[in-house]
Amino acid sequence: MLGNGVVGILAESVNKWERRAPLTPTHCARLLHGGGGVSRIIVQPSTKRIHHDALYEEVGCEISHDLSQCGLILGIKQPKLEMILPDRAYAFFSHTHKAQKENMPLLDKILTERASLYDYELITGDNGKRLLAFGNFAGRAGMIDFLRGLGQRFLSLGYSTPFLSLGSSYMYPSLAAAKAAVISIGEEIATQGLPLGICPLVFVFTGSGNVCLGAQEIFKLLPHTFVDPSKLSNLHEADADHLHHPSKRVFQVYGCIVTAKDIVEPKDPTKVFDKADYYAHPEHYNPIFHEKVAPYASVIVNCMYWEQRFPRLLSTEQTKDLVRKGCPLVGIADITCDIGGSLEFVNRTTSIDSPFFRYDPLKNSYHDDDLEGNGVLCLAVDILPTEFAVEASQHFGNILSRFVINLASTSDITSLPAHLRRACIAYGGALTPLFEYIPRMRKSESPEEVSDNLADSLSRKRRYNILISLTGHLFDKFLINEALDTIEAAGGSFHLVKCHVGQCADDISSSELEVGADDKAVLDQIIDSLTSLANPNEDHGFLNQDPSKISLRLGEVKENGINKVPDSKKKSAVLILGAGRVCQPAAEVLSSIGRISSSQWYKTLLEDDFEDLTEVEVILGSLYLKDAEQIVKGIPNVRGVQLDVMDHENLYKYVSQVDVVISLLPASCHINVANACIELKKHLVTASYVDSSMSMLNDKAKDAGITILGEMGLDPGIDHMMAMKMINEAHMRKGKIKSFISHCGGLPSPDAANNPLAYKFSWSPVGAIRAGRNPATYKYCGETIHIDGDSIYDSATRIRIADFPAFALECLPNRNSLLYGDLYGIGSEASTIFRGTLRYEGFSQIMGTLSRIGFFNNETHPLLKNEKRPTFRKFLLKLLDVASEDPEEPMIGEKEIIERILTLGHCKEQSTAVNTAKTLISLGLLEQEEIPTSCQSAFDVACFRMEERLSYAGTEKDMVLLYHEVEVEYPESQITKKHRATLLEFGKTVNGKTTSAMALTVGIPVAIGALLLLTKKIQTRGVLRPLEPEVYIPALDTIEAYGINLIEKNE
Repeated sequence: MLGNGVVGILAESVNKWERRAPLTPTHCARLLHGGGGVSRIIVQPSTKRIHHDALYEEVGCEISHDLSQCGLILGIKQPKLEMILPDRAYAFFSHTHKAQKENMPLLDKILTERASLYDYELITGDNGKRLLAFGNFAGRAGMIDFLRGLGQRFLSLGYSTPFLSLGSSYMYPSLAAAKAAVISIGEEIATQGLPLGICPLVFVFTGSGNVCLGAQEIFKLLPHTFVDPSKLSNLHEADADHLHHPSKRVFQVYGCIVTAKDIVEPKDPTKVFDKADYYAHPEHYNPIFHEKVAPYASVIVNCMYWEQRFPRLLSTEQTKDLVRKGCPLVGIADITCDIGGSLEFVNRTTSIDSPFFRYDPLKNSYHDDDLEGNGVLCLAVDILPTEFAVEASQHFGNILSRFVINLASTSDITSLPAHLRRACIAYGGALTPLFEYIPRMRKSESPEEVSDNLADSLSRKRRYNILISLTGHLFDKFLINEALDTIEAAGGSFHLVKCHVGQCADDISSSELEVGADDKAVLDQIIDSLTSLANPNEDHGFLNQDPSKISLRLGEVKENGINKVPDSKKKSAVLILGAGRVCQPAAEVLSSIGRISSSQWYKTLLEDDFEDLTEVEVILGSLYLKDAEQIVKGIPNVRGVQLDVMDHENLYKYVSQVDVVISLLPASCHINVANACIELKKHLVTASYVDSSMSMLNDKAKDAGITILGEMGLDPGIDHMMAMKMINEAHMRKGKIKSFISHCGGLPSPDAANNPLAYKFSWSPVGAIRAGRNPATYKYCGETIHIDGDSIYDSATRIRIADFPAFALECLPNRNSLLYGDLYGIGSEASTIFRGTLRYEGFSQIMGTLSRIGFFNNETHPLLKNEKRPTFRKFLLKLLDVASEDPEEPMIGEKEIIERILTLGHCKEQSTAVNTAKTLISLGLLEQEEIPTSCQSAFDVACFRMEERLSYAGTEKDMVLLYHEVEVEYPESQITKKHRATLLEFGKTVNGKTTSAMALTVGIPVAIGALLLLTKKIQTRGVLRPLEPEVYIPALDTIEAYGINLIEKNE
């Protein structure tokens, strides 16, 4: 059965709330129709799975309880024992590789049935980081659930707060909807405030992994300020006037992130905190959290891993003492759900539908579902990620689907990639060599005190014995095998005295072994071998330690010092070329990697997808150093340099120092940069169109083993990715594209559209106007339509977008739409293919009239040849064929201009003439000011005035609107549906600095393209557009994570 290409998906049976799926219908469609090694997918029916059975059927899956024909069977949680079939391969979270006692019957069943077991938890990248996890979703759901309970608890204490209107995470149709609800709460806090009696409202976060980052992500949607742990007491002193001003309100909440150094301190007052020493010798440290941090906490959001050898975060007695002293602690969100762990009094789990209990420290009493009375509100739900079942399944399946083909089509484990071989606990009914330690672990008498009878009969009878403590990634990197084999190979024996296993990939484990030998020389050899395994440092005795090594302690032997753990994450570098507005958001995205604290809440979202990067160093190269320095000012890990890309030596110098280059230069400069990247074997990302000269580099890029990723901006870029996602999903459901319509535009936000043209320029008017006068070709209802460049403005049509009906818009055809039919693979099936540019209604009529007046004529004008410069007024009157103004007559004004425009036939409508006249006046073309010598044509004059008068001022914001409408016909059901996707983004002002929406929607995607290359998520080499799933799926996910909302609807 193994390797037969038939995949089964289990119906989850462990918990009624488990609605996640290992693969969504979209993933299944891709596997079935992608030409890989999956021939069939059989899905067990489930009425609670987040994706209905019918959706799986639509993409070609079979629905059946019987999975006997499947060689590979996938699930999320452990299945019931009776669901294990003989000679099959299973993949799920088994929780068996650390010999967890409660799951050993499952492992025994796997072995008895000669089955194979792959554990998602063990699928790791080259850096040892888990590839399949739900940590961020646990943090997000847990934080939202707790905020809901916090509102209820405050009400029971006599305070009405905005939190009361929040629902539990599962009550929202999507993560985006849940975030929107939290944002609404935040807006109410910012405008209406919180009662002074519950303030300062301080949220203390413990931990630094994905769980904590997910919780912080939600917290940062509220108006907030982060406070250093050492400053918490000052915060409370500042609010000491509560009693004197009881009617005051507070308009923000406070956050505080604590790490190990805030939780403990060395017992020896002469020493300073050392993280590595603390992990190796926690007994040398005293707890201080209950004295330094907890007295000022309103809420503790616990996301830290803990094991018994460490001091607790809060003991029962410490909590009682805090409450007795009047600590403002209202609640505990124990998202780790570590029962009896770092928070001693959390002695039970709660459920999604009943998530809270109240603990009264003074009476040491527990009250389930009772928020009235004294005590602390506690949340301890152990299945939080399933509350966001849609997003969690999508995220999980995006990664799992990469491995399914190998697992489904392989009958020989030795042919699997290394990361999958390492994840195989059992194969064909036998433990694989990496997991042969499990039987030794199973002989433990209790979870914490392990007594191995076989070892006991050996080591304790040996003449020489020594207690050895091993610390490190003993189980997830299988170093325990290496250590035990070393002992036995030398002729020694061991007794496993204690064992503490880490609960996630970031956590270390420890074991204490009593090692024995009859010969002192043998024991010395064992010690030497283990010391070598621990990677000794000649100067200090030990180096503690890269993830592939262990830390070693021998009996009472004291070591002089232990070096800190070197960061196993990869440090990378990116070169950004350019000096425009787009460079800043690109640099900010890249520099944010690895930084937990950030002024933008959305930066924390990157950690899950790009967690193997500790930081990205950014070099920003510009022709002028001052421009580069201005852009990078205030951005960490970014430095500006002077760089002329035409200077071969200087260009190669900087390209050679980085992993990826982003070129935001004019398109004409890209070839020079691309050739340097090919020669130096560095990836390249641009936001420009892939023209013929760039396409010709495809083979050279492939030979160099690099990717040149073009069209990775907004338009082109996000428009491609949204389109391909919609088209591919329709094809996977056997749909046929009847019509593809796309509109995109960069516009002033409504409050900034304060001129008659209702338009402003964020870049040169020269380029914008020329781009808007290119000829266009498109297909409508099977007919190919050509529009000359001179007629583009006259071809504009009125449009209203369903999701934003208040916008009065028009659309102009944009270049050759038929090219996109070929790019998107719909040229032969779609009868309508149209791409257009959006403007506010009336724009084209005015621009068309200006064109007919002659303002877009690029030829040198006779009046502008003279050394004596004419005024703008004189030049305008010349274009309007007004010979000269009679000094005896009234000055020509708006009324006369309107009449002249109509008389000359430049437009037919009175309203258009009025708006054009107002535009001419607002541009200063009636003013008695000399035209500068740089203007030699009417086009120069128009662009000069537009750049002066139609630029964004102060904190005025622009907006970007992108809209796709795809009409899909489903022949089998004879149903036609319209799929719509919309993006609306506004410019942002932070700390008085405004970043345009256009810069955000171009800069963020190019940065994400670079990150996808850095993390090897893009494997295809050559010249690419973002048209393939390996690019657009993770890119769109991350773009949304950055707060750029992509709205999809079907009708």
